[in-house]
Amino acid sequence: MHISYKPLWHTLIERNMRKEDLRLAAGLTTNMIANMGKEGKHISMDTLARICETLDCGIMDVIELASDEPSTSGGNGNGKTERKNHRERH
Repeated sequence: MHISYKPLWHTLIERNMRKEDLRLAAGLTTNMIANMGKEGKHISMDTLARICETLDCGIMDVIELASDEPSTSGGNGNGKTERKNHRERH
């Protein structure tokens, strides 16, 4: 599992804000904004709290826990394992 900032980007779109608008309003650095755009990069809880306060929103409007497993179309991954195990039982 890793932290994803996708909810933040959706929140900004809903509020018609750009990343730069958030950066200025919350007093963030360009590096903080850049780190949120990179997979696996973390920012501090203080920064998350500042973002929530600035946007007057909850933490789930900013971050979510995302699976480390690559997403596949068509549901391949685990489906094959389950079918294999199912066949072995019969």
